Amino acid sequence: METDFLVIGSGIAGLTYAIKMAKRHPDKKITIITKTDADETNTKYAQGGIAGVWDENKDSFEKHIEDTLIAGDGLCNERIVEIVVKEGPERIREIIAYGAEFDKDETGDYSLGKEGGHSENRILHHKDITGQEMERALLVALSKLKNIELINHCFVVDLITQHHLGYLVTKSTLDINCYGVYVLNRQTNQIGKILSKITVLASGGCGQAYRTTTNPKIATGDGIAMVYRAKGKIENMEFIQFHPTALFEPGVSPSFLITEAVRGDGGILRNKSGEAFMERYDERKDLAPRDIVARAIDNEMKRTGTEHVYLDCRHMNKEKFIHHFPNIYDKCLSLGIDVMQQMIPVAPAAHYSCGGIKTDEMGRTSIQHLYACGECASTGLHGANRLASNSLLEAMVFAHRSFLDSSEKVNDIQFEQRIPDWKATGTSDPREMILITQSQKELTQIMSDYVGIVRTDIRLERAMKRLDLLFTETEDLYRSSKVSPQLSELRNLITVGYLIVKGAQFRKESRGLHYNTDHQQKSDLLQNIIL
Repeated sequence: METDFLVIGSGIAGLTYAIKMAKRHPDKKITIITKTDADETNTKYAQGGIAGVWDENKDSFEKHIEDTLIAGDGLCNERIVEIVVKEGPERIREIIAYGAEFDKDETGDYSLGKEGGHSENRILHHKDITGQEMERALLVALSKLKNIELINHCFVVDLITQHHLGYLVTKSTLDINCYGVYVLNRQTNQIGKILSKITVLASGGCGQAYRTTTNPKIATGDGIAMVYRAKGKIENMEFIQFHPTALFEPGVSPSFLITEAVRGDGGILRNKSGEAFMERYDERKDLAPRDIVARAIDNEMKRTGTEHVYLDCRHMNKEKFIHHFPNIYDKCLSLGIDVMQQMIPVAPAAHYSCGGIKTDEMGRTSIQHLYACGECASTGLHGANRLASNSLLEAMVFAHRSFLDSSEKVNDIQFEQRIPDWKATGTSDPREMILITQSQKELTQIMSDYVGIVRTDIRLERAMKRLDLLFTETEDLYRSSKVSPQLSELRNLITVGYLIVKGAQFRKESRGLHYNTDHQQKSDLLQNIIL
């Protein structure tokens, strides 16, 4: 099929872009493809909220910018930070106009929360399901637009570039073009091609590379891996943010998130002895940035020989807690934990990728006619560590900027008609699915044990050797087997794992989310690792 605008992913970034483009160009065709259901995205699982300067009597752009730069530990692009912070409130007003509802106080003003790293209350939220509410509003707005086609259960296998026309494409090729994608229809198991004038990757993160993650099963780094295979630029993949407080449930994946807003409202982290330990690690205590809190928890767990610490909410107002965090309260109660009587067991879990597909200030990637926004992109906002609740803001700002930049270019682009059909000759169904499932288990074990919150040179070396073997085995399987979503996701996760490890090996310092005990000092040279 052919489409003017192809959007891969149906989270807040992809939907925002599609809605804006459909309204601007009612005569153009916009196609959104997602590999499961439309609302099964990382956006849906975002609990805490969206950060924005809302009360200018108490807050300011300068304060939000400064908080973001401090969290990013020297690697933020200051121009990008200024763009996102200053354009953010207008994007928030737009989604409110679409129908998103954020909590208000008794006076009718928006109830603004505070999270780690923020100097002021600036987090708009909808109870503890903010992302789900924003996703709902966008899907309702999208349903009213007739020129958007939403295709569920369609797995993108690869980006189409000159490589598929027989040309040599390398990292040094300056004019790589994206012509569309090869896709696997999960209902027919047939691979077809979608040709597009403009392609937007809004494919989310890669939390499933780790054994414990707050990300849904779909977060397998597909967009990042596809761009890397297409010889596009990937940046700063070593900066994987571990959320400090995921509910500790052994063997359960994804992990249930205990939003940082609970600590913003007064929750206190305690170790197995009941000691409030964060004051030993940072003067901001429980509201220090996530990299600091996650390392502190990791250290307490190792020091005391436990698998988790506790989040103490027993002193908090019950009525207020239930009003603000109804799903957290109900989830804990379902496990026999009354948060007003017992502490919540929590442990860090892989949560967010601060690196990804390198983009400029308009969302353009290094591949022509290809844009990226949302978690799969590395815009320069987060640097070495993301400030809490900046991700939904970034997604909307860069979806808007990608829309502005690509909107007028579409008329100057022609479809490439010479793209060959997908060739699957000589391949068969894999005889044993365990070859895929076991390799994925090995991958998550390697990444969790060797490339987690704290790293060393020897751990990274071991991880790379084991990933090399997994890569070789999986590529052999890929060449001899019919393509399946499971096999493709495994390939993508191995690629993402490689990028994380390689970035970590190149960074000979400890900065932000990357902490290597063999290189604990920060380097004077501020650099982004581009692969």
